[in-house]
This record gives sequence, structure tokens and C-alpha cells, in this order.
Amino acid sequence: MRWIFLFLILLQVSPAQPLRERIESALVSSPAAKRAFWGIQVVNLTSGETMFQVNPNRFFVPASNAKLFTTALALMRLGPDYRFETAIRAAAPPDASGRIAGDLGLVGGGDPMLSARAVPYQKGPAAGDPLQAIEALAGQVVYAAGVHRIDGDIVGDDSAYVWAPYPEGWAQDDTVWDFGAPVSALAVNDNMLSLTLRTSGAGGRAPGLFLYPAMEYYFLDNRVRTGPGLENKVYVERLSGSRQLRLWGTMSSDPVSSVTLRVAIDDPALYAAHALADALGRRGVQIAGRPRARHWYANQEGAPPAPGGVELARRNSPPLVEILRIIDKVSQNLYAEMVLREVARARKGTGSREAGLEEARAFLTEMGIEDADCRFVDGSGLSPADLVTPAAVVKLLRHMHGSKVRDAWISLLPVGGEDGTLSVRFEGKPEARRIHAKTGTLDHAAALSGYAESRSHGLVAFSILTNNFNTPGAEIRAVIDRIALLLTE
Repeated sequence: MRWIFLFLILLQVSPAQPLRERIESALVSSPAAKRAFWGIQVVNLTSGETMFQVNPNRFFVPASNAKLFTTALALMRLGPDYRFETAIRAAAPPDASGRIAGDLGLVGGGDPMLSARAVPYQKGPAAGDPLQAIEALAGQVVYAAGVHRIDGDIVGDDSAYVWAPYPEGWAQDDTVWDFGAPVSALAVNDNMLSLTLRTSGAGGRAPGLFLYPAMEYYFLDNRVRTGPGLENKVYVERLSGSRQLRLWGTMSSDPVSSVTLRVAIDDPALYAAHALADALGRRGVQIAGRPRARHWYANQEGAPPAPGGVELARRNSPPLVEILRIIDKVSQNLYAEMVLREVARARKGTGSREAGLEEARAFLTEMGIEDADCRFVDGSGLSPADLVTPAAVVKLLRHMHGSKVRDAWISLLPVGGEDGTLSVRFEGKPEARRIHAKTGTLDHAAALSGYAESRSHGLVAFSILTNNFNTPGAEIRAVIDRIALLLTE
């Protein structure tokens, strides 16, 4: 009887057990998994056979799986070699003394890469000067164009996109942090800055504050308390319409400690103007005016006028495919929102979120995804108002796999256990390298959708969407990863 019992246990976990039964077993493998709402579809790309599905036509909040739709739209509508342009312009060239009689405009063209991010995509945090793009443009103005004095203002111009920085459904708390940075056609250093607080070892003293990049922009109200053994717990608040950051909470002075916060810039065009003014000033340029922003609002009639005058400096972005790879690999919200608006500007003549979503609906209709199958209100998936079915995700994956940009498309996705948001998942599972998939995470929502190379079935497209769980996300992600690994067998 003991041998029979052992045989039955082995039979339950046998690799020969049908895929359906093994996935169903994973879905009830923990109390959290049992209570969550699951939507899954797995399709063989060679035969078109549906290998497994549960709730394939029910709506789920996709979180960052929404970026699959945005990056596919941009890749197909703009092409992998599309580039963005950023320019510095003035009404007239400098006179013989190097003087600009009026304003100097830093004109954003939607380039997300005015930062220190490496291209092509590399694992790990961005390294280098986060303002290097602004420094290079300032160098062109001074050393190539010969500008030494500006009688007017430094104008950060982001009018290429309608100034509506926060999409529908974004929480107010999200907008304080880098992942909720406002959307602008002029984006420097991902529209964020790092704020580090360090204690000195003496309790009762406010911790030191260090900004990176080291440039004055926000007014800081530091109310953080320090003391021996206190917990490092720091909070940040930015009052609406204000450039004041209020910090409060506690930090340990014994041992000495530090906390780094990645805080969003409230007005990216204004921040860019400050950065350019600072860079020009350090190169000896005298500026009579002040940094300011120029926006274009939805209630203004017509389209923003094309920048006039003369061009004094220019910077071109890397090819679009490199930007899309960063979006999907690291799940970069700001970049996703920017390329959605760029599709709108290129295809419809207006750089707005609404026009981008309208073009996205037309794109999805072309591949047979109807309005009833999805609802998007942003391009990044940060909004919990986004809804999609697993079947719609798989339909997108099948369409892109059959497209002329298939290889470029698959290269955008994180590789299991290797890079991007999957670099720290599937530990000790070399077979995970056969998974190319986009992650998604929000409160009570998790997702993984993409492709898996199966030893038994060839290449499969899959979408795993999970909502309505009330447990640490790691527990649900472990179940998702277990199911994804089953697809490689």
C-alpha cells in the first residue's frame, strides 16, 4: 500500500500529466490563488490550437500589459527607424557680438531619451550625467552658434503635445513619484530627480538633503526627525500647483542611514528651461530674462504654430525601436505615454492622449479586436480604468508575430530570468530563457503575457491576467511564473 501511495503522488506531478490539469492545479495551489480572479489563454502559433483558457473573454485590469498595445501601435504606425527631434531656436541669429535680441526656445519634439539611459538597452540603472543632453545642446549654442548674451527668456516649449500631463485614473499619490511623472513633449531625465536624505550620527538634527541632478528647482521643507534606532520611514507631499516639497517622517541616526526618493518633476518644460539656463550660465552666457514654460492647451483653437526663426542647436533621438525596447523591458510609463501622443501627432496632426487612443482603436480594429474587447484610457497601464480580455492580448500577440516587424517586436520583451522586469524572476530555471513576455503590476492586479518556446508544442502565445487578490504580489507572481514555466515543457 505504501508503494501504491507513493506512485499516486508521483503521478500527480508527472510531466506527462496534461497541461490543462497542471495549470488548473497551479490555480488552486494556494489560498491566495484560489480566491483571485484569473484570465488565461494559451494558443499554439503553428496550429492555431487553443491549448488552455479560462475566462478568456472576461475583462481584467491589465496593468503594464497595456504597454504591449502601445508599443505595437508605435512600431507599426511609425516604424522602427522613426526618430524624435529636439531643437534650440531663436527669432533671429545672434548679432556680431553674440547677442540674441529676444527669447531662446528649447523646443521639445517628444524625445524621451534626454537622459543618461544607455542605448541599446542595457541591464541595470542608468549611469552618467542625467543632464548630458541639455549640456550638449548648450555647448552647440555657445561654441557652434556663438551665443554669449540672451536679452529675453529661456523658454521650455512642450507645445508639440497637448498639455494634459496626467491621464484619466492616475492617483494623486502616483503623480509625486517617478513612475507617475507628468507627460510632456519636453522630458529631461525621465521628468524626475533623486532626493537623498542622510543622517549625520547626531540624533535630533534634520538629515542632510542632496539633489541629483544638483540644480535648484523645488523648495524643500524638511521636517524629518532623526534619532537612535528610529525606523527609516520618509514621506513626501507636493501641494497641487506648488513647487514646494514637504518631507516628514523618521530616520535612524545610530546607525547612520540614508534614504533616496525618486520624485517627479511637476512641470517638465519649466524644469528643462531651468536646466538649459544653468548650463548656458556655466558657459559664460549672460541671460537677462528668466526660465519659463510654453504649453499648448486642449481648449486653444487649431494646432500650435510651427516653431519659427532660426535653429541654433539640434539633437536627434535613437531609433524608435530602441526606445520601445526600454519601454517594455523596464516598463517605463512616461515613455509609453509619450509615444502614444507621438503616434497621434504623426497620424492625426495633434499630440493628444485622446487622438492617440483613437488611432489605437483603429489599429486594433484592423486585427479584429473590437471596442467590446478592451478599454484603454492611457498608454502605460498605470490607470486602473484600463480593461482588456486575455483573448484580445493573445490576438495582438498573434498579429505581431505574423507581421513584418516580428523580430523587432519580440526583441522588445523581457527575457525570463535574464533582463528587464523578468531579470529577478525564475531563479534557477534556465528554461525560463525561452519566455519572452511583458509583466504588469498594480494593486490587486498582476499580469504576464508574451511568448514561450515549448519543447513539445513549438512557439505559443499566452496571456495570464490576475485581479482581485488581497495578498502580497510575490505570492501571485510565483503562481504566474509556475504557469509560464509549464508552457516551456
